[in-house]
Amino acid sequence: MSHSPPPGTPKARIPGPQQPPPPYPRIPAGLWRRCLGGGFALWALTAWVTYETRNGTLLPTLILLGGFLVPVAFVLWAYERHGRDLGVSAILGCFLAGGALGALGASLTGSYLLRPSLGMFAGAGPIEEGAKVAALVFVLRRQPGIRGLRAGLVLGAAVGFGFAALESVGYAFTAAVSAEGIELRALLETEFLRGVLAPFGHGLWTAIAGGVLLSRRRLNGHFRFAAPMVGTGLGVSLLHALWDSTQGIAIWMVARLTGTGIQGRLFTQGYLVRPSPEQGHLFTLFSVGGLALVALAGVGWARSLVRRDTPWRNTP
Repeated sequence: MSHSPPPGTPKARIPGPQQPPPPYPRIPAGLWRRCLGGGFALWALTAWVTYETRNGTLLPTLILLGGFLVPVAFVLWAYERHGRDLGVSAILGCFLAGGALGALGASLTGSYLLRPSLGMFAGAGPIEEGAKVAALVFVLRRQPGIRGLRAGLVLGAAVGFGFAALESVGYAFTAAVSAEGIELRALLETEFLRGVLAPFGHGLWTAIAGGVLLSRRRLNGHFRFAAPMVGTGLGVSLLHALWDSTQGIAIWMVARLTGTGIQGRLFTQGYLVRPSPEQGHLFTLFSVGGLALVALAGVGWARSLVRRDTPWRNTP
């Protein structure tokens, strides 16, 4: 005969089944926001201290912060929202190794194949986009399980943002160093402008190319460069070329509308010599409007890929 335990006796608790820890690090939600906000505050503080003290040793810190701030924040956002199961090593490998290899490959091929001319803008797009896709293939060559549209979008964006960060650092350094000395204002303007435009450039174009590439990857890990991939490469190269030549196109349109002559070298330089107020306003309108149209085309293309594969099938 069983007796009930006296009142106040502690009851034994049977532990329930424990969930295994996730295979990816627990990154708190919203880390990309704190990275972007805190990084921008640190960049602004570094810029102010550099301006007040005229200390040239702070320039590398300022350039690196400005070049990597927005790309790192967007990669964190992509990892947090869509890429946790892909692994930190794949994300970091694509961002660091992929971005560096893409920049090196584009620089080497561009130095041999391109010369300053009107055709430089058309040639730079295929070379740089091809170098970034090749870097993505190289990083993922031994990870056959990573495939699918979502993986391609995330990892392609990581390669593109790594490329953009290194390119921004180079442009900022070039803008800062001149024959007259250190041009701090030009450095800050370059970093701020490239930081604002970064989400609509290299990261977006390589995300589109990576999404199409990995969505058609075979189960054994082999990459298929069929007609859809070739068409995608040509499409993102066209977006790249239009983005780079926006200022030149704006100059040509201003010259046509105002009835002034124009030389080919002004198209390659991308700026007007002693423009009138009307020409200055038209140039700003056409250049900014052109960048907005190219950005909208890229965003619309990426969204169409996502809508075509809403459940994110064929992803690890």
